[in-house]
Amino acid sequence: MNELATMFKALSDETRLRIIKLLEQGELCVCDIVAALDMVQPKISFHLGALKEAGFIKDRRQGRWIHYRLNDADLFRRMLLVTVCEKATLPAIAEDRKRLSRFIKTKKQKEALAGLSVKTKVGGACLCAK
Repeated sequence: MNELATMFKALSDETRLRIIKLLEQGELCVCDIVAALDMVQPKISFHLGALKEAGFIKDRRQGRWIHYRLNDADLFRRMLLVTVCEKATLPAIAEDRKRLSRFIKTKKQKEALAGLSVKTKVGGACLCAK
């Protein structure tokens, strides 16, 4: 019962729904999520922690950067995520995606200037602080 409460509590916050909507398009570095939501990193990390505790997202560390993706291993959680992604139509989501797109474009330009061929999505390094 406590596990269910944790899952539904995680889905009851608008910021967490916005994060889920961003992650439905693929893995993102925490700096990508910070830029997309235009919030400070500690606040985003708090919400990512709640989503991870509820089992909705997985993370992987690459150097000092942490990348997040939706966790589709559990059927019940997967169905909840599909439902949330289908039903969540918050006005902020379109702006989040625009900011994310601009941020990733800037990252790619930095990579090109640095002479790197690093992917910005799955498996890529992050040049946010460089």
